[in-house]
Amino acid sequence: MSFLSLISIEFHKIRRSKILLILLTAAVFLWLPAIFHGDVSFRTSADFGILPENNFMIQGFLGMSWFMFPAAMVVCTVLLQQTERNNHGILKMLALPVSTVGLCLAKFVVLLCLAALQIALTVGMYYISAAIVSHTQNYPFVLPLPFVLREAGLIFLYSIPMLTFFWLVSVCIQTPIFSIGIELASIVPSVLIINTKLWFAYPMAYPLFAVSNEYGRLASAMTPSDVNLTPLLIVALSSSVLCLFLSCLRFGKYERR
Repeated sequence: MSFLSLISIEFHKIRRSKILLILLTAAVFLWLPAIFHGDVSFRTSADFGILPENNFMIQGFLGMSWFMFPAAMVVCTVLLQQTERNNHGILKMLALPVSTVGLCLAKFVVLLCLAALQIALTVGMYYISAAIVSHTQNYPFVLPLPFVLREAGLIFLYSIPMLTFFWLVSVCIQTPIFSIGIELASIVPSVLIINTKLWFAYPMAYPLFAVSNEYGRLASAMTPSDVNLTPLLIVALSSSVLCLFLSCLRFGKYERR
């Protein structure tokens, strides 16, 4: 069975799951406070020297990158695993002439696609929210699409090492509540770690750092951090490869016993 066929099967498995509803709900709830309190962008922009429209977008993306997006991905990793463990589906898959490595990587590709979908839904909700607030505040909050897509693309790229860690935890820990607890606990320190010089050593802080650094670039009262790509790439690539390697190594081991 080809790798593309495995990916297609994995997408069929989640077609009737609640994953898509969870992603949409997260995107909607993220922007509701911005709609109800659109005037806050004017006050904050005056304090930090940033345009209200830029502040509106960045504030929403900050909330997404720190908690809403990682938390949604935590739920997705657990649900992807549970689709196999429910009714012993993983045993049926392992009984087929299918590579466990290929199956593990196919599931991770689905997770990456869900992450991209979550970010796309967030961008869509941003434009809906910006249009609503532009009408209520009589001020143009809508930013050009290329600028918004650039920010969204950075969040996705910076989130890949974090997603590999989440996937490793979900593969290694069979109990969903413990898996969710560990993954959620790993998110919390990000807000502190991004303010240190060793932020690049903690992949779960990458998405929040990307947005925070962009905030510093857009706000005149703030200074963006100098990003040294060498240690960042070394840690990001090595941690991602290691987590995926261990995931492939451990995938299906518990069920085969």
